[in-house]
Amino acid sequence: MNTITCVLELTQRLYRGLDRLAPAADLALRLYVANIFWKAGLVKIQSWSSTLYLFEYEYAVPLLPPTAAAYLGTGIELVFPVLLALGLTGRLAAAVLFAFNIMAVVSYPALNAAGVADHQLWGLLLAVLVVRGPGALSLDRLLWPPLRRRLGLPAPC
Repeated sequence: MNTITCVLELTQRLYRGLDRLAPAADLALRLYVANIFWKAGLVKIQSWSSTLYLFEYEYAVPLLPPTAAAYLGTGIELVFPVLLALGLTGRLAAAVLFAFNIMAVVSYPALNAAGVADHQLWGLLLAVLVVRGPGALSLDRLLWPPLRRRLGLPAPC
């Protein structure tokens, strides 16, 4: 076996090993991002009067009254991270949190550079989940094939 063949074979083994790690990486990514938004939602419900104050005087949410924005924002931060963590409607959950993340940056002008960098990272991770889906270790992967068969829908290409 020559050197090039040996290198190619080792590369293929490495890639196969990395492919086996992809489901765990997808799950870790979902859990990481979900945890961030979930904790933010918990903070909001722990001190509801502070949350209402922030939405009234700090956050500049467009188009919504402050109280409605507080309820909607808190609801998003408590419901969609759970869906994302479970991988149930994973792409939808990631897309909603992606849009919510953008709204958070736009609505809080006092956000410092480190905060903006955090939101950029979260946005990038959420974009990956929107594009790739929740992965093999998800309820979507478990529940969608039998549902598709029951509804008579064609298999994806």
